[in-house]
Amino acid sequence: MRRLLRRSAYAALAIPSQPTIRSISSSCARLKDPRTGQIVNDFAHLRDTYATPKHPLVLAHGLFGFAELRLPVLPTIYYWHGIREALLANKATVITPSVPPSSAISHRAEHLAAHIQRSVPPGTPVNILAHSMGGLDSRYLISRLKGHNVKIASLTTIATPHRGSPVADLLVEPDAAGPIHLPRLYGVLSRLGLGTEAFEQLTTRYMREQFNPQTPDAADVRYFSYGADMMGPPGLFNTFRYSFGVINKVEGPNDGLVSVESSRWGEYQGTLMGMNHLDLINWQNRLRWAVRGWMGMAKTFNAVAFYMGIADMLAKEGL
Repeated sequence: MRRLLRRSAYAALAIPSQPTIRSISSSCARLKDPRTGQIVNDFAHLRDTYATPKHPLVLAHGLFGFAELRLPVLPTIYYWHGIREALLANKATVITPSVPPSSAISHRAEHLAAHIQRSVPPGTPVNILAHSMGGLDSRYLISRLKGHNVKIASLTTIATPHRGSPVADLLVEPDAAGPIHLPRLYGVLSRLGLGTEAFEQLTTRYMREQFNPQTPDAADVRYFSYGADMMGPPGLFNTFRYSFGVINKVEGPNDGLVSVESSRWGEYQGTLMGMNHLDLINWQNRLRWAVRGWMGMAKTFNAVAFYMGIADMLAKEGL
């Protein structure tokens, strides 16, 4: 009965995501295809039990992210929708920092370190689970940020642009003609009191020539990573239709903002198939999933189950 109640609590926090439209036979319905690293449906459903990591979990958000967003009249919006609550329900210690949304990586890393320092006793090891740009903030904190007393045991990055993104190139590079007028965007962000350095630091050139050479991995930290593949062009009105095409031409499979190749870092755990960049933090289009369900397409991904699975993996690694 206790196991059933726990599973029900997790399920209440989870919103089903977009299933893949690729047919799946019983012979390939497995955690990971060893030939390709494709994760097909291992995170489709919540399991009865998960191991709990011994170190606190830090959830590091990406570009324009936040821990929670409170708006007048409207309900509070949570970046880690349902994920934090599920991890807490499994007795994990969970920290959800908020860093400047579009500032330089170094500035974001300083805020990340400060929040961790305020949240745990000095020298306490933590495991960072980072989505998108949060992985770059975390790598900077680990390798280059001095004068802090933060101990990182592991870093797991989810769709982090470790080698930059062609979408950022399109916005920033002088010879590019992107759909957004960047000076105008910078003006809007400045009036809102937000930084603008993040865009230039997410280009493939900056990551290749500056960030990666200057940010070596730490020998005493375990690095894990996941990527995602939308598996083909999005629909006509999909948010990621344009950006998917831009990245696909240059780097191939991607989640609409970050390619699979750019996501690889450290011990690559695999590619989540049929997922976009927001599916990975439980921000799904419920109508899209409902329509696919009516068409008899099985659910292949549950973001809450995914993060519970990462926590379980870390626990079994002694972290």
